[in-house]
Amino acid sequence: MTYTTSNSSSELVSAFQSLEVDQQLALFYFIYKEMGNSVTPAAPGASTVSPEIAESLFNQVKEMSHEEQLQLQRDLIVGKNTLIAREYGALSDTTKLLFWYYLAQGMDNGTVVPMPPNYELTSEAQQLFERIKELDFGEQITLFRNIVSPMGVDPTAGNQDSETGL
Repeated sequence: MTYTTSNSSSELVSAFQSLEVDQQLALFYFIYKEMGNSVTPAAPGASTVSPEIAESLFNQVKEMSHEEQLQLQRDLIVGKNTLIAREYGALSDTTKLLFWYYLAQGMDNGTVVPMPPNYELTSEAQQLFERIKELDFGEQITLFRNIVSPMGVDPTAGNQDSETGL
């Protein structure tokens, strides 16, 4: 199966990335709450997914405190050079999607820092969410891959982070 990037997808990815980090996290959670049942069954059957690797990374996150879990998610979005961000960066885009799905499930069952009660998206994030819901399934998958792909840190990149030592 071939995945392409359309102008619409590029525009939506840019809109997603322009949101404040916590709004990106919230929007991604709401996307999975709304569409997770249709997105996720496609992921484990995809040729590039490795459920064991996504689950192993998720298990590392489960062992962290809620504060550390939230910081890790923020670090993935901003590309902070950490060990887990490097592990994440080495995953296929489909495996990255599965990892985020596991995070959303963990938020629902309390093993990952939950969404604050009665949390509401900003109007900008809500408008983006409505646009995403209008996409067909294939366009949604392409969009989600394009969102998760640049997150984390490419472990082959030679840039050292003086803060983390990686």
